[in-house]
Amino acid sequence: MSIEPDTAPVLKAQHRMRRPPAQPAGAPVPESAVRQRMLQTTGALALVATVAYLVWRVGWTMTDTALWLSVPFLLFELHAAVSLALFVFSTWDVTPPSRPDLPAQLPRTAVLITTYDEDLEVLLPTVTAALALEPAHETFVLDDGDRLEVAQMARALGATYVARPVHDHAKAGNLNHALARVDAEVVAVLDADHVPEPDFLLALLGYFSDPQVAVVQSPQEFYNTDSFEHTSDPAVHEESLFYRVVQPAKNRWNATFWCGTNALIRVDALREVGGVATETITEDLHTTLRLHRAGWRTVYHDQVLARGLAAAGPDQFLAQRTRWGRGSMQVLRQDNPLFGEGLTLGQRLAYAYSLSAWFDAWRTLGLALLPVVVLLTGQFPLSAPPEAFLATFACVFTLQQSALILLGRGRARVGFSLVFDMIRLPANLPATLTLLVPGSHGFSVTPKGRTGEERSRARVPSLLPGLAVLLCAAGLWGVASLLGATPTTYASPSAAIVSLLWLGVTLAVLTAGIARIRSLRFGVERRDGSRHPAELAASVDGRPALVTDLSVGGAQLRLAGPTKAHGPDVGDEPVVELLLQDGGSVMLRSTVRSGSGDLRRVQFQDHQWQEVAAVAAVLFAFRLRDDQPAPHALVPQQRREAEVAQVVA
Repeated sequence: MSIEPDTAPVLKAQHRMRRPPAQPAGAPVPESAVRQRMLQTTGALALVATVAYLVWRVGWTMTDTALWLSVPFLLFELHAAVSLALFVFSTWDVTPPSRPDLPAQLPRTAVLITTYDEDLEVLLPTVTAALALEPAHETFVLDDGDRLEVAQMARALGATYVARPVHDHAKAGNLNHALARVDAEVVAVLDADHVPEPDFLLALLGYFSDPQVAVVQSPQEFYNTDSFEHTSDPAVHEESLFYRVVQPAKNRWNATFWCGTNALIRVDALREVGGVATETITEDLHTTLRLHRAGWRTVYHDQVLARGLAAAGPDQFLAQRTRWGRGSMQVLRQDNPLFGEGLTLGQRLAYAYSLSAWFDAWRTLGLALLPVVVLLTGQFPLSAPPEAFLATFACVFTLQQSALILLGRGRARVGFSLVFDMIRLPANLPATLTLLVPGSHGFSVTPKGRTGEERSRARVPSLLPGLAVLLCAAGLWGVASLLGATPTTYASPSAAIVSLLWLGVTLAVLTAGIARIRSLRFGVERRDGSRHPAELAASVDGRPALVTDLSVGGAQLRLAGPTKAHGPDVGDEPVVELLLQDGGSVMLRSTVRSGSGDLRRVQFQDHQWQEVAAVAAVLFAFRLRDDQPAPHALVPQQRREAEVAQVVA
């Protein structure tokens, strides 16, 4: 490719790739003894203050005139206290286990990638990165969608494609079918969208020197840091508290559990407990529970070794949480960890914290409705002066939140957490009801990649706007009642004012949740793959250009040089050459989808597996294995047809 003299210095200087912002992949620095003691002391003080507050509430604030309101309020507060105690217990110590050295003889290993209907642009980087892992292993693509294109891609890249004749038990059945044909001592399990880091296997295999270790789990992190779940800090998202604090702390009690992906599992341990559990739709949690009952150990390795796709929008998020919640209720109903043999007290409490968290939604809803009832009826749930209650509650609440923030090690953001407490209501409330009314709820795959063609806002679940209308109406009624315009009277104006303040804060949090769901930023996902900012030299049909963003499905290019005003038009099919960091290049047949001036957005055409694999290696910063099929620039159509015919045969 020739570059005009006036643009060559610029392109050469910008011939590099900027990875998307992400949390550093290194393991966290162990806490000092002083910091750990300070965090634990704050947690203990919060518990002491909470107990003292509850004693005061029971002994001096219960009212005889409104027990129907006073008792539920006290029960909500007792539930919050138990949740706080379980949180303090669960996050008390996050000291990581010592990382063992790799043994001289590594266990035979296979990588299993489960897929159903994910876009190939999502699946291909995972397969390509898995093939490049060390040590030597076999990579299996377990396709429950029976898709010809997935078979073509897997075989073209060098992976083993596996489909099964009967698609029962969803992901669990898919894995069990593969285990029957895999010759390995340890299997790595990856979801279709989780791209492993180059040292994924080498970082985790050493733990299996202990013959009692059944599972080694690493965190779930995400490369689409603009997702619905993320804060403005890409290192903090709705799941980060669990994956970077709660799970590491479970090591202390041998209670960490398999999370479905980014994990290594001993095959003999799985076979001992009958394979991956198929009785619930949270097969990972249920399988771990069986392993713990059988005496096996699990380990959490707190280092980011793979990144996937977080729920890009609210529909995906709520569907995912509904499935997890229903699965947790199935586990509670069929194999409750609080009962039965084989678990230690620490393991039972650790499971209790993770499973009981689904019921927090009822407390959130109850506390949201409490000021509504007070303002509409004039009844107040306490005999103490409202000002004294508000002052006491504020002090205890502040100490509780301080403990949550500190023990959350920076992953618990109060405002963000309160907003998501509201957002989760439409998922968690019906999910927990399945504990009483089981019904039939099959496994549903969380959509990843493209979810629609036109930009549009997500629909807000009716529960949330209905609650907002109720809060607004109660607020107006309360103000009108204070002015004497309604039949409702209050024992003291301060009771109504405290309730209005409570209602106002709740409405503000609820409004923020609705606004997040309705944000166009989190609407329909129109892209197949996540776009990454880039500065990469390229050419378009021989014309010099600069890639400004790149995905495995296409790129945006800025044409350069004196010919930039005469680039290809929409619908044209130019050949795009990308100059890679190692001095090589890859050429891709493309179609221009949009463009004006010197900008063009192109989509890479289908069935260029090796070429797109080279793009994925650039995007996710790994090297292709030397024996992986090399990308070729342009292959005659006859050869393409022969390859397809071979796969079909």
